[in-house]
Amino acid sequence: MTLPLRFGVVHDFRCPPGSDVPMPRVYAETFEQIELAEQVGLELCWFTEHHFIDDGYLPNFVPVAGAAAARTTRMRFSTDICLLPFRDPIRLAEDLAILDNISNGRIELGGGMGYAAHEFAGFGVPLSRRVSLTEEVVQILRLAWQGERFSFHGKRFHIDDLRITPDPVQPGGPPLWLAATSRAGAERAARFDTNLLPQGATSEVLGPWQEALRADGRDPSTYRVGLIRGVFVTDDPERDWPPVKAAEAYRRRVYGGLIHGSSDREQMRRPAGSDAPVPLNPLAWTVGDVDHCVAELTALMADHGITDLVTWGGPPGLSPSVMNPSIERFATEVVPRVRAALGR
Repeated sequence: MTLPLRFGVVHDFRCPPGSDVPMPRVYAETFEQIELAEQVGLELCWFTEHHFIDDGYLPNFVPVAGAAAARTTRMRFSTDICLLPFRDPIRLAEDLAILDNISNGRIELGGGMGYAAHEFAGFGVPLSRRVSLTEEVVQILRLAWQGERFSFHGKRFHIDDLRITPDPVQPGGPPLWLAATSRAGAERAARFDTNLLPQGATSEVLGPWQEALRADGRDPSTYRVGLIRGVFVTDDPERDWPPVKAAEAYRRRVYGGLIHGSSDREQMRRPAGSDAPVPLNPLAWTVGDVDHCVAELTALMADHGITDLVTWGGPPGLSPSVMNPSIERFATEVVPRVRAALGR
């Protein structure tokens, strides 16, 4: 079984200090862009999550996913990622069930355990609990969407004889993804039978995930593998790329600060034993004309088994509309040729 490829946009709704684009405009233009992305044939829109960032980085995907779902009819919505240690699993199960009804079955959830020390401090959640919290939230979501009363008694959560309503539209609830930056994360995704958001070295994430699935008799080709990869389509990079490049330099600085303060910083920065950048880095960009973008994305997706690829829709500090010409060309000129090259 070979799953069809899917493409889309990803948003984090940011207004860096000093930007002349006010936050209400960021939100308004982002929703306009999401409608445009659906009109030109893109299938996905993902949202990211961080907390207590000066630029207003999106802290909660639920309201924006509801607003976007109400303005679209075909596009599917997910997260890369929802920080599961900060979520009450019952409220999250309810929120996603509501979103699934608003969208008529177009919601998915990409989850992860987080790494930014200041966020755990802000929520009063010990960093040492992030693995158990993440795993128990996934378990509870699955139970909550079965349409029956359930109980759960874990290390972090205790639930007795509860029935979650409304029922999601999708049987069993929205599809789940887990992010992985290491072998342990990859094996966790396989153990919980989810799709994968690889964010580390191929040898440390994709290989172990595939091996773990095959060890249980499961076929990796029946699962989705998703990636954020900035794509900027232009016939004149020297003219068009500099302002976007400057905005993306800000994005890298913010993430660099978060990673620098994290105990995960070494494995997130480079493959084991190497000084090279992590191959599946969500901050990397493909920039150039259609031929260049097709060649680079085709190789990237083929080499890493990527089924779902989204591009940043709004460089921080710039109007999201600056990306619209590139997004239109990505959807109408690049994506069809990548599909054809990969036979999917």
